[in-house]
Amino acid sequence: MNTYPILFVCMGNICRSPLGEGIFRHLAINAGKADLFPCDSAGTGNWHAGHRPDSRSVAVAARHGIDISGQRARQIEAADFDRFALILAMDHDNLAGIRRVAPPSALSRIDLFSAFASGADDDIPDPYYGGPDGFETVYTMVFSGCMSLLDRLASERSCNGNTSSVR
Repeated sequence: MNTYPILFVCMGNICRSPLGEGIFRHLAINAGKADLFPCDSAGTGNWHAGHRPDSRSVAVAARHGIDISGQRARQIEAADFDRFALILAMDHDNLAGIRRVAPPSALSRIDLFSAFASGADDDIPDPYYGGPDGFETVYTMVFSGCMSLLDRLASERSCNGNTSSVR
C-alpha cells in the first residue's frame, strides 16, 4: 500500500503543529502504521524557521511520553502541495492562509484539523500567549483529534484500498 503523507500547519510551527506531528507520529508508530502515514509540520509564517518547538510544547509532550524536541520550525512551501496527500490547518485563519497560496489542484486536500479528524468546526487555540494550562488543553485536543484521524485514515484506506484520497 502506498504512503499517505500528512502535514500539520499552524502559524509559526512552534506550538500546535509540532504537537500534531509528534502526537500523530507516536500514535502511528504504536499502531504499526508509521510507514503508511508519514507526517511533518509547518507554519504559515517564517519568523521561527529553524527554531525548536516552544519549550512549553516540548514539556507537555514529554509529560505524555512524546519527544518533539528534535523538530525544527519551517514555513509551508510550494512543494508541500505536491508532497502531502493531506494538509491540516489547526485553525480557520491558517486554513484561509493555506488556501490562498495553494494551487487549485491541492485545494481538495486541505482541511481544518478538527473538521477532518472528528467532524467538529473548532479551532485548536494558539496557546503561545498563555500559560502551561493552555498547552495541556491544546495537547488534549490535538491528541483526541490525532486518535480520530488515525482511526479514520486506517479504516478508510483498509476498507477501500484506495491510496489516492480518503474523501
